[in-house]
Amino acid sequence: MALHFEREEYAARLERLVEKMREEKLEALLLFAQESMYWLTGYDSFGYCFFQTLVVKADGTMTLLTRSADLRQARHTSIIENVVVWVDRVNADPTLDLKNLLSDFDLLGARIGIEFDTHGMTGRVARLLDNQLASFGQIIDASYLVSGLRLVKSPAEVAHVRRAAELADDALDAALPLIKAGGSEADILAAMQGAVFSGGGDYPANEFIIGSGPDALLCRYKAGRRTLEVSDQLTLEWAGVSAHYHAAMMRTVVIGEPSARHRELYKACLEAIKGIEDMLRPGNTFGDVFDTHAEIFDERGLTRHRLNACGYSLGARFSPSWMEHQMFHVGNPQEILPNMTLFTHMIIMDSDTGTAMTLGHTYLTTEDAPEPLSRHGLDLILR
Repeated sequence: MALHFEREEYAARLERLVEKMREEKLEALLLFAQESMYWLTGYDSFGYCFFQTLVVKADGTMTLLTRSADLRQARHTSIIENVVVWVDRVNADPTLDLKNLLSDFDLLGARIGIEFDTHGMTGRVARLLDNQLASFGQIIDASYLVSGLRLVKSPAEVAHVRRAAELADDALDAALPLIKAGGSEADILAAMQGAVFSGGGDYPANEFIIGSGPDALLCRYKAGRRTLEVSDQLTLEWAGVSAHYHAAMMRTVVIGEPSARHRELYKACLEAIKGIEDMLRPGNTFGDVFDTHAEIFDERGLTRHRLNACGYSLGARFSPSWMEHQMFHVGNPQEILPNMTLFTHMIIMDSDTGTAMTLGHTYLTTEDAPEPLSRHGLDLILR
């Protein structure tokens, strides 16, 4: 059995979840987020691109409803003992199988929570669920119940995050010799991802972001590779990954002599990330972190060039995104607690001058000052 944690850890997670379900007066919870299933049971699959759900009852019993292709996957990678298969067929409606399963569990009329805000829940599935369950019981949006429990990491989880951070550093080390005039984005990307794989890491939950020249101002991956010029800029956002736990980093590298604008924006990014380090402590909120970032950038006249978020919680995530629900944006009341793994990114994209600058890495919060998990400093990287 391919478990990444001891069974005692999974038992403790289930106990926390059941307690939370009691607080919310939920008699059952339908998990559709793959990261929720993974955190709770170890179940590791990309089968959530089809219909599947883990039914968790208030007594702690669990049943996975999935396709035949994931039957052995569940048995090999998880602690789930009861797996029910719905059959692929013309006009299949697995939500009917789900309703029958819930009926067998004597949950007719029950208060049932469902994870709606997840990539494992398509609009079609939501409509089918509504058709089958609207009159079956009281349906509650419980999208953030497990997500909230996953925010604070256990010591075993932190160990995976630390390993992920080492792999992220290895990826940057592999890239640096290739970042030069005439260097290929393709070679840089291959070296970075290869370093993670060579170190025993996993695929990230989303693609590494790489862009040079005008594309350095983009915050998403896109197809197409470019060769670096004598005077250029390269933006990279990537993550080391261990057992699906992510530690992300972000840098804009200047090839050749940096412009005055590059240096000005780098100075602003460094000031902002240092200011945020003072806020990543218990007693502050995610909203406070964003406000600090915005205040520093806005005082420098960079309001138009910054983003409306400056980071987020990281953990075990699955495609298509390594971002957790909890983000640093205006008004977020989520309190910062010890043993959170938080990625902060300072991003300034000046389209007026075509200048990009980014700076970011992952922190582990403590009872006091946060611990940067990267061995790399925050100096401007020049090549």
